[in-house]
Amino acid sequence: MGGGTVTLFLCGDVMLGRGVDQVLAHPGSPRLREEWVEDARVYVRLAESVNGPVPAPVAPSWPWGEALGVLERTAPDVRVVNLETSVTRCDAFAPGKAVHYRMHPANLPALTVARPDVCVLANNHVLDFGRPGLVETLDALAGAGLRTAGAGRGPDEAYAPAAVPVPDGGRVLVFALGARSGGIPPDWAASPTAAGLAYLPELSAATADAVVRHVRRAERPGDLAVVSVHWGSNWGFHAPRDQIRFARALVDGGVDLVHGHSSHHPRPVEVYRDHLVLHGCGDFIDDYEGISGYAEYRDDLRLAWLVRLAADTGRLAGLTMVPLRSRRMRLEAASPADRAWLRTTLDRISSGVRVTESPAGTLAVAHPALGHGPRAGP
Repeated sequence: MGGGTVTLFLCGDVMLGRGVDQVLAHPGSPRLREEWVEDARVYVRLAESVNGPVPAPVAPSWPWGEALGVLERTAPDVRVVNLETSVTRCDAFAPGKAVHYRMHPANLPALTVARPDVCVLANNHVLDFGRPGLVETLDALAGAGLRTAGAGRGPDEAYAPAAVPVPDGGRVLVFALGARSGGIPPDWAASPTAAGLAYLPELSAATADAVVRHVRRAERPGDLAVVSVHWGSNWGFHAPRDQIRFARALVDGGVDLVHGHSSHHPRPVEVYRDHLVLHGCGDFIDDYEGISGYAEYRDDLRLAWLVRLAADTGRLAGLTMVPLRSRRMRLEAASPADRAWLRTTLDRISSGVRVTESPAGTLAVAHPALGHGPRAGP
């Protein structure tokens, strides 16, 4: 690569299953096996009870809403989403799970409309309908021309990075891993005899070293390496110490960007040795609207993360965050008050950086690595 920059669009969990699947043109079976909800259409009614009717069937673009305009205006070089749903007609609910997500394969236009370059699959819902459901998911995504990372028919496929060419001739390699702390059962790991995920049993120094060795084997000169990790609990602004140490060990080993997800809301932004670590990107698309509880985390607010990396070094060259809000199962622009809440919250929980708002209503990070002064205070 040359001396320019590469821009990546990143987001957290994209959950096009369950209630979202039910408002699309080709809903699958609404049957659920949850303790309190047996029909996915209940989640549609909950959303409507808060913000008004959803005009089902909706167009494939509906769940993305204003996010599609963000992508059009910013034209990122690489688009990475964490697809947290199986894409299957399979009815074999994984045992021992409280929640299962699936989207009908005929509704894939609701994913392809955003033109993702990589669908990360190493998460705690892609095997909600067993290994047959995972294989159907892999087949459906491949048939739609979508790259995947983090799951496969065996370990070689599951742990292989998705390689995305960028305009100046280089590549962005996206490695995807699912940690036990992100709610992933150990037996979901890919094996020589079974499809599964790229699995992290623990966030240890030894495991980080193994990941770094794997990245180095796959890299060519000039590549940028992104490690996308599904880790941690659903709620809470704190980034655990083992997660921080693990991310830093990856950067020490040459990883250019750590893309974390699992929490239903954003977690701290960290710049370590001039490289970006996103500890939790928060949900992006889901059917949680109208579900009560955890109001202090404002999980109705979402962020589109636009990261600029120096093409020759992988160092952070800029981070812009576009605030959005989920309403009627669609992403819309966040209000000034909502933008202010996101800015102050991210600024408070992110040590070593300062979060600012531009006149255009986007958020940005100030850090010495970006030519800004250091943040005052902890």
